[in-house]
Amino acid sequence: MRKGLSSVNIVALTLGFAFLYLPIVLLVIYSFNDSQLVTVWGGFSTRWYAALLHNEQLLEAAWVTVRLGLISATLATVLGTLAAVTLTRMTRFPGRTLFSGMVYAPLVMPEVITGLSLLLLFVAIGLDRGFLTLVLAHVTFSMCFVAVVVQSRLITFDKSLEEAAMDLGCPPFKTFLVVTLPIILPAIVSGWMLAFTLSIDDLVISQFTTGPSATTLPMRIYSSVRLGVKPEINAVCTIMIAIVTIGVIAASIATKRAESERVKAERAAAAGR
Repeated sequence: MRKGLSSVNIVALTLGFAFLYLPIVLLVIYSFNDSQLVTVWGGFSTRWYAALLHNEQLLEAAWVTVRLGLISATLATVLGTLAAVTLTRMTRFPGRTLFSGMVYAPLVMPEVITGLSLLLLFVAIGLDRGFLTLVLAHVTFSMCFVAVVVQSRLITFDKSLEEAAMDLGCPPFKTFLVVTLPIILPAIVSGWMLAFTLSIDDLVISQFTTGPSATTLPMRIYSSVRLGVKPEINAVCTIMIAIVTIGVIAASIATKRAESERVKAERAAAAGR
């Protein structure tokens, strides 16, 4: 059997990556376009990044999006982690099947149905749509992703570590804080980053649950694109791409360092036996 990539695989990979990333590259390039027409190159310029600083609508939408992402991702991480611990450690309790189905329902539920359901709920209870309803909606659909990530780590968790700590007199809650939590922390951080990304990217559910006082950046971009793409849109999208890229690189470096430190600690413990 031949090893390595064949010419067909190389061509398929090249076309696949070009289809995925070439539009992003073009968007970044045209964000430095001096022309007001986004499809006509008029020379290199950073004028649209300077104009972006004076676009109050985009800046306000970006601030709302960042606050919404931070708050909803944090709440979703806490609730998703608790749900994962419950489903993993409490294998038998009344209503477990229903609880599990409700936790994982947003994974397979179309966003239109989720958004419409939340809209009807907020109208039924008389809750005015705004930033609070956005937070509740984003927590609802993002906590299930956190639960899946954390639960996958808890399934492979070595329970003998917790048992050893409790045999030495450590209370269950303290055992969770000093033993379980540090081990599953990478999964929790990954879940938080996933929830934050989903919150920033969401458009459909936000349109159903937002109000006039809270407009997210995707909604502002979508409303602007319908009237014609402005050069500032390319600039703000490029900034978002740069932030996401830096975050992914930083997370990868932190993960590799944590893994190397764990391997060193295991080797040191094995050598000391």
